[in-house]
Amino acid sequence: MAAAWSRIGRGAQLSLSQSLSRTLYEGGVGGESPAEAVSAMRSAAALSRARGQHPSSLHSLAARSAGHLLQPPSRGIVTTPARLHPASSAAVAAELSDAETREHEPVTSPPRQMPSLGPTRPGEKPRVVVLGTGWAACRLLKDVDTRFYDVVCVSPRNHMVFTPLLASTCVGTLEFRSVVEPVSRIQSALATHPGSYFFLASCTGVDTKAHEVYCTAASGDAQLPSDPYQFKIAYDKLVIASGAEPLTFNIKGVQENAIFLREVSHAQEIRRKLLTNLMLAENPGLSDEEKQRLLHCVVVGGGPTGVEFSGELSDFITRDVRQRYAHVKDYVKVTLIEANEILSSFDIGLRQYAMNHLSKYGVNLVRGIVKEVKPTEITLSDGTRVPYGLLVWSTGVGPSEFVKSLDLPKSPGGRIGVDEWLRVPTAPDVFALGDCAGFLEGTGKPVLPALAQVAEREGRYLARLLGRVAAQNGGNAHCAGKADLGEPFVYKHIGSMASVGRYKALVDLRENKDAKGVSMAGFLSWLMWRSAYLTRVVSWRNRFYVAVNWGTTLVFGRDNTRIG
Repeated sequence: MAAAWSRIGRGAQLSLSQSLSRTLYEGGVGGESPAEAVSAMRSAAALSRARGQHPSSLHSLAARSAGHLLQPPSRGIVTTPARLHPASSAAVAAELSDAETREHEPVTSPPRQMPSLGPTRPGEKPRVVVLGTGWAACRLLKDVDTRFYDVVCVSPRNHMVFTPLLASTCVGTLEFRSVVEPVSRIQSALATHPGSYFFLASCTGVDTKAHEVYCTAASGDAQLPSDPYQFKIAYDKLVIASGAEPLTFNIKGVQENAIFLREVSHAQEIRRKLLTNLMLAENPGLSDEEKQRLLHCVVVGGGPTGVEFSGELSDFITRDVRQRYAHVKDYVKVTLIEANEILSSFDIGLRQYAMNHLSKYGVNLVRGIVKEVKPTEITLSDGTRVPYGLLVWSTGVGPSEFVKSLDLPKSPGGRIGVDEWLRVPTAPDVFALGDCAGFLEGTGKPVLPALAQVAEREGRYLARLLGRVAAQNGGNAHCAGKADLGEPFVYKHIGSMASVGRYKALVDLRENKDAKGVSMAGFLSWLMWRSAYLTRVVSWRNRFYVAVNWGTTLVFGRDNTRIG
C-alpha cells in the first residue's frame, strides 16, 4: 500500500514539473491562463501533502514561482522573478529518483531579486534622485523645474529642520512642529506627480557606472516583507546632499552619554531629560551633592549652536525654573566648555560681549579639552572632573560614514570633492552639495563652512544649473557632456547672528573676520535676529506657528510639561 502511494506521489511530481515548464514558457497549459495553471499546480502540491508526503524542492519552487507570477507591481517598483529553465526528461527523472532522499532536507529559497525603480524610458522625463532633506536638498527640491524632471527624494526623515531655531525647542520657547517642514510641502510633486516619489530610506551605496543607488528602508518594525528591506533606484542625475555627522574626535564615551543637537529627536531628548532631572531632584532623601549633579547642565562646544542653547537654558532657569521649581532652584547650574574662543567666527568685540552676558546670567565658562565622558562625569585634559546630569555636545560636524564609504574623490577634511559647478569630476551626472561636499584642491577654492546659508545657496544654484542643462536636452544620463553650465558657483558670506538669551543677540554682517562691516549687539540685534529668522522659516504656516509660540512664551512663560 505504501509503495502504491509513493508511485502516485512521484507521478504527481512529474505532472507538476511538466506543468511548470509549459506555464513559464508557453503561457499556460492547454490554453489556460498562467493564473489558472498556477492554481492547478498548487492543487497538485496540496494533494501530495494530503497523502502524508513532504513537498519536494520542486514543489516549493513551483509555489514560489506562482507567487512571483501573480504579484502585481506597486508604485513603479518591480521585482524580476528568478528565471526557470524547462526541465528535460532526464532532469525530471533525476529529480524524482532523489526525491525520497531529499524530502527531509531543509528547502533553500532561491536568491531574492532586489526591487528597483528602473531606468527612465524614451519619452519620459529624466529622473533626478536627491539624497537627503537638509538645507541644500530642500532648497534644490523647492526650486527644481518639475516640467523637465521627475524628482525622487531618499531620506530617513520626511521633513526639513529649521536648525537655527532648534535650540529654542529644547526649553519650550518654541514647539517642535514650528521648526519642521514636511518635504511634500516643499515640493508637492513628490506627492502628486506619477513619476516623482519620496522614499523613507537611507542610501547605502552608489554605482556611478550603472547609474544606480542602493537603499535600505527605514522600517525597523518588521512591517515590510523583509528586514532590512533593500531596493535600488536608477537615476539620470544624482544629487548627494546627505549632510554630516557630529564630530566626537574619537573621545571615549561621547556617543554613549552625550546628546547632540542636530535633529528634532535630539531636542526632544534634551527637553525630556532636563524636565525629568528637575522633578527627580525634588525627591526626598537626596544629598545636596546628588542634587547639584542632577541639575548641572554641561554644554561642550562654543559655536553658535552651543552659545544659543546656553543662552536659552540660562533664560529658562532665570525666568521659569525659579518660579516653578523653587525647592531646587539654587542647585541648577549651566557650564559651557570650549577648547579655544567661543564664537570664533565673530568680531572680537562681539565675543567679549557674549562672554560677559553669559557670565552675568549664570553660565560658567570653562576653557578646556574633554578627555573622557562617563555616564555621570566628564574628565578634562588637565584632570578636572565635572559631574553632570545633562550633557549636550555641539563641537561641529564632519563626514558621515556613508560619505566615507563612497569611492569618490575627497576634498580636504574628507568631504566629497566637487568642482566649481558642484559636479563630482570622476562620476558623470553626479553632484554633491551642502555639508557633505567641498571644493577639490585643484579648484583653488577653500572648503566652505558647514553653514545653512552655504547649503541653501548651493541648492538654489544647482536647481538653476539643472534647468539650464535640461533646456539643452542634457537632462538624461550621459547627455550633459557638452552642455553650457553657465557661471560657476560663488559664495559670498552675508553675515552671522546668534542669540545669547535675555532678549540680547549678536549681529555680524562682515564677509569675514578681517573685513569691515556692521557688527552690533544688544536688544536691537535681538529684534533683527528674530525678524530675520521669522522671514526665513520655510512656509507661512510655520511662520504663524513661530510668531504664536513667541507671543505665548512672552505672556505665559514656557511650558514645562514632560511628555513621554
